[in-house]
Amino acid sequence: MKLDATNWKILECLQKNARLSNVEISRQIGISSPAVAERIKKLEDSGIINGYFADVDYIKTGHQLKAIITVKAFMGQLKPFLEKAATLNEVINCFRITGNENIVMEVVLKNQKHLEQLIDELILYGETKTQIVLSEVVKHNALKVE
Repeated sequence: MKLDATNWKILECLQKNARLSNVEISRQIGISSPAVAERIKKLEDSGIINGYFADVDYIKTGHQLKAIITVKAFMGQLKPFLEKAATLNEVINCFRITGNENIVMEVVLKNQKHLEQLIDELILYGETKTQIVLSEVVKHNALKVE
């Protein structure tokens, strides 16, 4: 599917607030509401829009820490680790990467003890490095046309 300027405007609106009505999007970009609905459907059908998500404040859910954990898997432990990572409630994002480490994970934790317990689980699979997130400088930045 080709992304024209109108499709990019719709994507920008939805990335800022996925709960915007088609009527509101139509007002913002200057086309009819049915045209917006049709374009959104095509964007969904083509796989450009993969879903809609809530932005949940982890601190207000009782989690005091957000951390980035990288893992350098031991020989033969990458596949078992990937299977384990998919089951961990603490993991909110997990990426397989290039470089010295194999994995980078974004995790949320209730406290330092919780972090210690998670690391104890992870070190069975490989060497870990942990960085505590102090603040989010850029969050959910919208993909824009170049």
